Amino acid sequence: MNLTKERRAIDTALDTYRRQLDTFTDERFTQTPPMGGWSYTEVYDHILKASLNSAIALECCTNNTCPPTKKGMNFWGHYVMFMGSFPPGKFKVPRSVSEKISPKKSDKEDIKNLIIKTRKKIELVAAMVNDAPKNARWAHPRLGMLNAPQWFKFIRVHLQHHLKQLERIKNNFAKG
Repeated sequence: MNLTKERRAIDTALDTYRRQLDTFTDERFTQTPPMGGWSYTEVYDHILKASLNSAIALECCTNNTCPPTKKGMNFWGHYVMFMGSFPPGKFKVPRSVSEKISPKKSDKEDIKNLIIKTRKKIELVAAMVNDAPKNARWAHPRLGMLNAPQWFKFIRVHLQHHLKQLERIKNNFAKG
């Protein structure tokens, strides 16, 4: 895994989220799409909070403060790491995650601040990934036990996945 490439891709994705944020009216940002599902603000809230939580898991790996385990990734973990993306289709947030960080409707200013906070956390943990012990792993709700480089890659995969969701929402509003 090329961590420099992953970092650039994370930064590019966060740049895209920030740039797109300015294209939404306040009303459209919080409006539920005609097809139903999450609004733009709920996607932003989810992806940024999930990225922060993933960075915290990564940090636990780098500090080796994870509970000891010999377990590794499950089938889906191997799939996502090998393919560098989620499988095609839509996925529901695991119940264990939705109970902790269900997406909320926030205003654009709150989201801008969350993007800044996420960038700072990514910058902090990115510098630590190379030195993280490979056997320190933290549980992901769908992918199994991930080590620090795998968490870093997951952040990138997840950010890019939800950019596609924003495009689907945009297309749905265009169809009316």
